[in-house]
Amino acid sequence: MQTSSGKNAQEGTGLGLAISRQFVQLMGGDIAVSSKVGVGTIFKFDITARVVSAADKEAQNNKRRVIALEPNQPRYRILIVDDKPLNRQLLVQLLNPLGFELKEATNGREAVEIWNQWEPHLIWMDMRMPVMDGYSATQQIKATTKGQATVIIAVTASVLEEEKAIVLSAGCDDFMRKPFREQEMFATMNKHIGVRYIYEEPIDKTAQVLSKTEIKDVLAPAALTAIPSNLLVSLASAAKSSDIMEVDRLIQEVKAINEATGDAFLALANEFEYGKIASLIEVAIG
Repeated sequence: MQTSSGKNAQEGTGLGLAISRQFVQLMGGDIAVSSKVGVGTIFKFDITARVVSAADKEAQNNKRRVIALEPNQPRYRILIVDDKPLNRQLLVQLLNPLGFELKEATNGREAVEIWNQWEPHLIWMDMRMPVMDGYSATQQIKATTKGQATVIIAVTASVLEEEKAIVLSAGCDDFMRKPFREQEMFATMNKHIGVRYIYEEPIDKTAQVLSKTEIKDVLAPAALTAIPSNLLVSLASAAKSSDIMEVDRLIQEVKAINEATGDAFLALANEFEYGKIASLIEVAIG
């Protein structure tokens, strides 16, 4: 974000251009600029890229989201270690709705203490933290017989390939770069501790092709009278709090009652139009 003094200056410092150039250079290119007083400035950059086929894009779109854990599994204990609250909260929001037992630590020393008392199945370990970093914490845990049974996944923002070798040599069982993909995280947990998941059904194609006019007609107040008011209230509440999994679950309940209404809500949810879902329901139920 820009500081108040920067806003008051009414002009930039050129930092954004420097950052942009570094991004382009990381992708193997560079930025060039040409400028003419009173006319304007043109920035150009070249990078090496490949064309993505339609099949690749379709495969990406067809990846299913995890919505629950399969029954008859252990109650997995997961420790999240990161000095930044937002990073911990991201993992908590992904894992908590599925039924994992979670604890958090803000540095390596806290992580070692919690691990010793709580014995988690898996630790998501940030590697760069104050007080005690992830390298030292991992080495302390893995130096014990009990620690050998605990899976530690290193989480780091480093883009250096050498970093992977360093964290693995510290005793980590695997390595993941920030920002990581949701599917990658769940796959890593399945690989190391055997967690099994229940996946959402593929997105209904009919929900994707509904026009805005059709959605408005299907979700008109009179049309929503066929849906129980308590279900609509719950859906509006979940939409307001951006609870993705709960919104999807409630839409499936709506769809079981009225398929067209469920498809219309799903079309909005697929575009993350949660505010619109809530406002349409509030109009309908008064």
